[in-house]
Amino acid sequence: MSTLPPRAGRRCHNSVNPLHSCVYFSPDLGKEFGELGIDDASAAYFAARGAALGAVGAGAVTATFYNFNHELVARHLPAVWSVASPRAALDARLRAADATLRRVLGEDVVASPGMAEAAGLALRAAEACTRHARPLYAAHADLPVPDEPHLAFWHAATLLREHRGDAHLVALLEAGLDPVEALVSHTATGKGMAPRWILATRGWRRTDWDAAVERLRGRGLLDDTGELTEAGTALRSGLEEATDRMDAAPYEHLGAEGVERLTELGRAYLFTAAAAGAFPDDLVGKG
Repeated sequence: MSTLPPRAGRRCHNSVNPLHSCVYFSPDLGKEFGELGIDDASAAYFAARGAALGAVGAGAVTATFYNFNHELVARHLPAVWSVASPRAALDARLRAADATLRRVLGEDVVASPGMAEAAGLALRAAEACTRHARPLYAAHADLPVPDEPHLAFWHAATLLREHRGDAHLVALLEAGLDPVEALVSHTATGKGMAPRWILATRGWRRTDWDAAVERLRGRGLLDDTGELTEAGTALRSGLEEATDRMDAAPYEHLGAEGVERLTELGRAYLFTAAAAGAFPDDLVGKG
């Protein structure tokens, strides 16, 4: 039986995860990878997020990232490793994280006691993460914890993000949602990435999107206007609840008080980062 309020772990994740994710929208990432000789945004993303796995090919990244078109991944992997090694990619990503957090949070926040507290709480939560059947988390768990508190916090946010993400893929498979169906149904909740961003970054065509819409309608999950039906809403809710169950250990380990405090700190940093332009204005939505 959980010792936490309902969905407390999910709320904590939702406040902390964007502080990891904002690096992938940052010009600092493009700058760092450009200096390595990687100018393509997709190549930089696959290298930055996949480098912890080593010099893997397209198959491993398609499997672990889930919602990218394999053709797009294969366009860049394994070729990107002939330009920059995984170690160089990881170092570049950490430099980008440093520059990004200093810019969107400000030096006072980065150096604050609250940041050190947030790092300690997030790292404590990550102590209870488990490696089995979680390849992206397990790969990142083998990386050293940075010394500076804001980078330690970012590293811990990465661990918590990938731990939940690996679990979420299990839930998607159990629900019978392929990569595009997962994207379409998430967007239909109003909380997912907008279609224009998905089509621009995930390698899918409008015909792929439209075909997935028709499949979901055929299952009774979307109505004729593209909105979730009652069954579709129940499926998406069930997905998140299943993910919560598989991702409960870090937050149970941290305890109710710690989870509440980490959520509070993470939410404050998220609002500050968002106000500083850390995310595109049109990133989320149905349009």
